[in-house]
Amino acid sequence: MNNMLEKIKETLEFLRTKTSKDYKYGIILGTGLGALVKEIDIELTIEYEDIPNFPVSTVESHKGRLIFGTIHGEKVVAMQGRFHYYEGYTRCSRLLFL
Repeated sequence: MNNMLEKIKETLEFLRTKTSKDYKYGIILGTGLGALVKEIDIELTIEYEDIPNFPVSTVESHKGRLIFGTIHGEKVVAMQGRFHYYEGYTRCSRLLFL
């Protein structure tokens, strides 16, 4: 458990070096919500592979990036790409950063 908390802290510290803003909403852009990305006024995009300890989506159609921005004036962070059990991720590792 302690190792998991350290990983979360390291990931959060990295993300805080990229943006200091607080985001009110988190969105997972899965099947049916992918087009919502067009509604986001994007301020910052970070590839999953560049984020320490963050799982990487292996599904070709899942972009694999965090998108920070606003929708109708509300600050949002969106996951463009998800992680699945069939990709080899455990339940814990898939839920860790939600």
